[in-house]
Amino acid sequence: MALFGFGRRPSPVDLAVRERLLAWTRAGAGLGADAVVKVNEIVCADPACPGLETVLLLMPKGAATRAVKIGKPMAEVTDDDVRRALAPA
Repeated sequence: MALFGFGRRPSPVDLAVRERLLAWTRAGAGLGADAVVKVNEIVCADPACPGLETVLLLMPKGAATRAVKIGKPMAEVTDDDVRRALAPA
C-alpha cells in the first residue's frame, strides 16, 4: 500500500485521458506551445474534499503559475468542467 500525501496513491491514469485534459486545458486557457501544462490526479485528505480531484497546473512562460482544481477524478472530467474551472472568478 503506497501512500500519496495522506491517502492512498491514485491508480495509474489512462494516458489518453491525460492527453485529452492537457489539450482542453491549453485551448481553454489560450496557452501557446511554450507554456508548460501539467495535469495530475491527487487524493485530498480533507473530509470536505471529494476524495480524488484533478489539478491543472498552468505555467505560461514569463507569467505566474496558476493551479486549478476540479473536484472529480481525471477520467470523469469533461471539457465543460475544464472551461468552468479556467473561467475568471
